[in-house]
Amino acid sequence: MPPFVQRIAKYDPADRDEHGRYVGAEDSAGDHGPVEAAYLQAVAAFAEDTGIDHLVIREPEIAAYVHARFGLEPASDGHGLAGLFPPDLSGYHDGARVSVPVGLELVRRMLRANGAWCRLEVEDRFAVHVGWDQDVYVSTDKPCERATARTRALGLFPERLEASPYDADFDEPCAQRPADDDFWARLRRSVAVRQAAILEEGYLHNGSRWHRLTGDTLDAVRARLAPRAMLTVWPDLSTDVDAVLASLPDEGPVEFVWEDENGAVSGTTVDESEYGELAARVAGARAATALSIILDERHPLFTAVLPDSDGVLRARWRTEPTPSDRNWAFLKTLRRGRIRTGTVTEIADSGVTFVDIGGFTAMIDIPELSRRRFDHPCDVVAVGQEISVEILDVDLVRERVALSLKALRALAPEER
Repeated sequence: MPPFVQRIAKYDPADRDEHGRYVGAEDSAGDHGPVEAAYLQAVAAFAEDTGIDHLVIREPEIAAYVHARFGLEPASDGHGLAGLFPPDLSGYHDGARVSVPVGLELVRRMLRANGAWCRLEVEDRFAVHVGWDQDVYVSTDKPCERATARTRALGLFPERLEASPYDADFDEPCAQRPADDDFWARLRRSVAVRQAAILEEGYLHNGSRWHRLTGDTLDAVRARLAPRAMLTVWPDLSTDVDAVLASLPDEGPVEFVWEDENGAVSGTTVDESEYGELAARVAGARAATALSIILDERHPLFTAVLPDSDGVLRARWRTEPTPSDRNWAFLKTLRRGRIRTGTVTEIADSGVTFVDIGGFTAMIDIPELSRRRFDHPCDVVAVGQEISVEILDVDLVRERVALSLKALRALAPEER
């Protein structure tokens, strides 16, 4: 991020505690008037000093948890974005480029904290983050003394910090799976074998669209996904809607997903106080499911994030990796012809030998076990034995790895 960071606020720094929280008597809500205008003028001054002519939306959020995190005002229709974006919020997505005036209007909506939040950045040059209690953090690639003086003249308090507390900071326990050609081939196969049926498109934080997948509709669904969307693949819904409704928990929120009589798939989060209304809303639905909102209790098939049109994955957010995603990450490290060490875990009745190579189970077909004649694979290997093998093939679509033991074992002289 740019190195020069200012916290801009209407609060005197002397009225903050040791943690930087404001403890004075001034109202932390916006005034929709001169103070709000001063904030926007200050941000505009820093943008002018930096010489930027646009801003980029990063990690946009809507509704749900935004109100609780960032402000005191009630949520408004359209997530506070009415007049800036169409009702479907097209154009409000990660990586969307907006003019400085539109960016300033987004800052205004975030100051009012009634339904939407995002980071506004220009890579390595400029960033605006709106935080709790109307603290605004502006990061620039140079000191911007004129903008700092202008901010003071507007009656606001600029204060130098080491970093913005709202800088993007995402843990990366493993590589993020991109929705590339391998992903779509994997998805197409999963749909064909009736393993996958529903695609959740996370076009924003707290905003999802749901799509039914068939071999005939997959390309059309792919074509209309929002840029940099987070994709989650699910098995089919249950056709016993009454049973799904009866299985809802006695208390606590749950995500309910259903397909209506016209084939449209929708989702909503409800708790026990809304079950009656939900039942009326989904009357006549073809199918449904209930998903826990707790990550560890959700079990999608696999996930991905859409790369940009040039194939580069620039979205910073991460999906929660599934076992399939972890397999993908491991398989991407393998190369044909490389040697691996593994442990024989099973010898199937068919003769196929299964080998654990770093937590992934790969296969040795009978012809690849040995150059010499043998009656049964047990004549060559034993369960629990550690062996060195050559990687013959890595299939990302079927998530399979073919190995060869024979390639590393030369014939003894008497066998030649």
